[in-house]
Amino acid sequence: MAYLAPIHRPTSIRHAIKLRLLSSQEESLVVAKANRLEIYSQTTDGLMLSNSRSLYGKVTMLEKLRSPHSEMEQLFVGTDRYMYFTVTWDPNMRQLKTVRSYQDVADKTSRDSQTDDRCLVDPNGSCMALLLFDGIVTIIPMLQGGKQRPSGSDGLFADPVPARISDLFIRSATFLYPQPGERERPRIAFLYEDSQQRVCLSIRRLDHDIGGTGDTDSVDLEHVISMREDLELGASHLIPVPAPAYGLLVLAESSISYVDDINEDILTNSLDAVTQFVAWTAIDNQRWLIADEFGKLYFLMLLIENGDEVTGWKLDFVGQASRASVLVYLGAGNVFVGSHQGDSQVVSIQKQGVEVLQTISNIAPILDFTIMDMGNRGEGQANEYSSGQARIVTGSGAFQDGSLRSVRSGVGLEDQGLLGEMDHVTDLFSLTSSDGTGKVDILIASFVGETRVCQFRPDGEVEESTEYKSFSLSTTTLLAANIINGRLLQVTEFSARLIDSENGMVLTEWSTSDEQKITAASTNDESLALSVGGLELIILDLGEDLRVKAKRRFRDEGQVSCIHVPKITSGICIAGFWQSAAVTLLNIDTLDNIQKVVVSDDSASIPRSILLAQILSDQSPTLFIALANGEVVTFMVDPVSKSLSSKKTIVLGTQQAAFQALPRDDGLSNVFATCEHPSLIYGSEGRIVYSAVTAEEASCVCSFDSEVYPGAIAIATQEDLRIALVDTERTTHVQTLPVGETVRRIAYSSKLKAFGIGTIHRSLHHNQEVVQSHFKLADEVLFKELDNYELKEEELVESVIRADIREDSGELVERFVVGTAYLDDNQDESIRGRIIVFAVTMERKLRVITELPVKGACRALGAISGNIVAALVKTVVIYALENSHLRKLTTYRTSTAPIDLAIHEPSSQIAIADLMKSVSICTYKPGQAGVDPTLTETARHFQTAWGTAVSYLGEDTWLEADAEGNLMVLRQNVAGVTVDDRRRLEAESEIRLGEMVNRIRSFDVEIDAKNPAPVVPKAFMGTVDGSIYLFGLIAPSHRDLLMRLQSSLAPMVQSLGDVPFNAYRAFKNQVREAEEPYRFVDGELIEAFLDLPSAQQDEIVEGLGEVGKAKGGVEGVRELVEGLRRLH
Repeated sequence: MAYLAPIHRPTSIRHAIKLRLLSSQEESLVVAKANRLEIYSQTTDGLMLSNSRSLYGKVTMLEKLRSPHSEMEQLFVGTDRYMYFTVTWDPNMRQLKTVRSYQDVADKTSRDSQTDDRCLVDPNGSCMALLLFDGIVTIIPMLQGGKQRPSGSDGLFADPVPARISDLFIRSATFLYPQPGERERPRIAFLYEDSQQRVCLSIRRLDHDIGGTGDTDSVDLEHVISMREDLELGASHLIPVPAPAYGLLVLAESSISYVDDINEDILTNSLDAVTQFVAWTAIDNQRWLIADEFGKLYFLMLLIENGDEVTGWKLDFVGQASRASVLVYLGAGNVFVGSHQGDSQVVSIQKQGVEVLQTISNIAPILDFTIMDMGNRGEGQANEYSSGQARIVTGSGAFQDGSLRSVRSGVGLEDQGLLGEMDHVTDLFSLTSSDGTGKVDILIASFVGETRVCQFRPDGEVEESTEYKSFSLSTTTLLAANIINGRLLQVTEFSARLIDSENGMVLTEWSTSDEQKITAASTNDESLALSVGGLELIILDLGEDLRVKAKRRFRDEGQVSCIHVPKITSGICIAGFWQSAAVTLLNIDTLDNIQKVVVSDDSASIPRSILLAQILSDQSPTLFIALANGEVVTFMVDPVSKSLSSKKTIVLGTQQAAFQALPRDDGLSNVFATCEHPSLIYGSEGRIVYSAVTAEEASCVCSFDSEVYPGAIAIATQEDLRIALVDTERTTHVQTLPVGETVRRIAYSSKLKAFGIGTIHRSLHHNQEVVQSHFKLADEVLFKELDNYELKEEELVESVIRADIREDSGELVERFVVGTAYLDDNQDESIRGRIIVFAVTMERKLRVITELPVKGACRALGAISGNIVAALVKTVVIYALENSHLRKLTTYRTSTAPIDLAIHEPSSQIAIADLMKSVSICTYKPGQAGVDPTLTETARHFQTAWGTAVSYLGEDTWLEADAEGNLMVLRQNVAGVTVDDRRRLEAESEIRLGEMVNRIRSFDVEIDAKNPAPVVPKAFMGTVDGSIYLFGLIAPSHRDLLMRLQSSLAPMVQSLGDVPFNAYRAFKNQVREAEEPYRFVDGELIEAFLDLPSAQQDEIVEGLGEVGKAKGGVEGVRELVEGLRRLH
């Protein structure tokens, strides 16, 4: 049974519209990102996200509907499952609400439109036209109230009425603006391709007859104008022209035509250069902004004489932007460029060109991705996994918008300033000088054998001081702090001194005897605790000039490993010990034991850092104990009795963490844990959350809330010291490296610390499109290009892998392998591609080991037993590298064309995703004792599926994605009765994702057998819409609970349009359609449980019956769901 949850939500924008949705006084921008609507308001600082809402379906159309009796406008939404609805804004609930929905207007007997689904709205508001099926236009009359029939609400729809037309392959369509006297009979223009592949234009007049009582309405689209001979083959878009000119414009690749629909005249002028227009938006009644395939923006203006006579047009290039999927004019010269292939932008059209005002990040389409590292840390319980461990690098975008994107879920750091290169900082402390502002302005950096002081001025200038108020700067500082009565405290390895913050004089100093070193120090406003020599703990009274008020030598417990004096709970000191792996709460006045706990039975689990912090407002303080083996143990501390309870253990890494409290404005604290995987610990929804931080090399931090950098932290790495702002919660962070070429394939070598990247560059030469592919070697840190191998002319890179290949010596050697395909039809028919094997030299340059011409395009590559597996057209071939040449070992004939390979080396199994025939499993047997190697089919999925990606999940279990947005978990029936049964791959789980998956990357997570996780993560998936999903398998102990919980939540969590969850997630392709997802749990729906009111949570858990009670009721289910949310 499978589990699915989004790590990175879709970012591709194909549909956007401007309308008065939130207010009658202000227009908002609504964009659709796959199954999500986002509403932006226009501000002086750019677009600001006002609201977002997910829905059950991928958005295929957006339109605005005007009502003559309301200044507000409604939003019409259509989805890929033929479900349509209108929504409006509810100002009281401050969210979108559904006005009316059509659950399904699909015609089961009709063929889906061969082009995009379209929605057209009559400028008069009398009707809408939906183009969903070839040869059918669905007309939806819009009720205006009073004229035609009674209506309870203006702007709603009557029942849809289909009308048949002979125009089939429709490239573009639009309602024409009505000329005076034509308001009762709307006209629609269709640009289509006929059976001889000629481009034609037809204009039809719509006649709508209202049926009588019990009769249905009828619609006729009467043919008015037909043009066949005067249109260019490259014609692609129709633009309706309003008054005074009327008519329409036809955009083509080499010309633009104006059509006078009254006189049936056409005026055509050629373009200066051939291009392909992709989007347009109206500026006013005779000017439009047009975008082409290459990201260029143009102004198109009609030239009009004598009031309404069109004499021509003028086209001016205005600038460069992302390749547009949709354009929306926002006013005041600003345009929204919504893009599927690059970042969406808000641009300003100026005389000197285009200025980008705002960028909305987009990582779609994800053509390929690689997992750089997984780490080895958990979040929550010791065996729990978090996607914050993984750094995913994607090949995103296309052509000039192509880029590499580093995607990581975690808490982000935004650098504010670099103080300089400072090696090996051991600790940091922030102080407030005597100006009384309360803001810090002094940063103390401690090193081995010295201390350095940086002073921050109000104007932002930073000065390093060689001396500061009697501080000892020639030794290591263990502690520096502001304390009560305007004094400063510095603790070094041999002394503690109090300093007057006004005059800088030393007030008093306490020193160790017998030259014993102070190994640890901690303080609050009243007491200072020192560990001397590791065996003795001394408490000094800060209110009485460092008087010793308690002293204790520990013999039974062993040496002191760490100490902590809490600021939020008085009267205690907490100490950790080396030998006993124990932590003891001590009375700070007497150092008598209050409570002692052994935190681990493992002798290597030594307490190394302790912190007591108030993370949650409604709970007791939390005691954090970092152990030497990377574990963190937490307890709740009763403020009155000082007793410890509710022990929990998590894993942050393999090395000890160091804790630093970061105060918040609300009186609570976040905790920064510094280790090889730095984490921010914070409270959210009544739970403590551990989240990865993007500061991978942080060695120590401290809070630095200054006037110049409010809410900042100081952070030291092994090389430098900087000031940064840290997010308060986890988000998905994307770093971009523009490449300017399509990054089609990407492979990563951790050994070489480099990427192998297959790219495609596109350019125009003499009005001809020229495509050139490269294989590049890039550094993993800066993504700097190290070397570049140019492929042949008309040769495209198809696949790239990093693999351990067995060479003549018998050793496995790391190599990059590239598969290509030829575009040139004049190429020798026997040669359609190449396989090229690259080595990387010591100078980090590419060297070709060998290349092999092949008879089919090499769509996918893999490696098994040190050999190369190549997926060619209709064939999978295994090659061995011998004497710097590739020798064919064995082959397997596929059904049509192999698209992807998944190889499980321990079982010698190869899964082959076929273009049309789903998945087949083959087993490879190496040759021995004179027997040739074999590649034999051992299992097959016999249903039809247009496979796009496949991955290994576990024993005899595979995950397949198809071109129609479905996911299938397939398991081989090894226990079948007959041979045919045992060869059958059966669908164990099915769901409709709604997005096409381009790549699946599997990984292994270490599982704690004693305490299994409810969901075991197995793979990441990247989609064409820019989503990254986490796929996992549900443990048997939680399958019934999660399935019941999903069934209970489905009717409770309402989607826009009142679309049923089961219909949205049910498997659907051209062959069959299910009624609900099969043994698949949607993590996004499960997590919606946390957003429900308490009463509904109680109702849902009660409906779970004994399963819910066994989990611990509402609290237990809530804790389970929060744990699942932390997975991503």
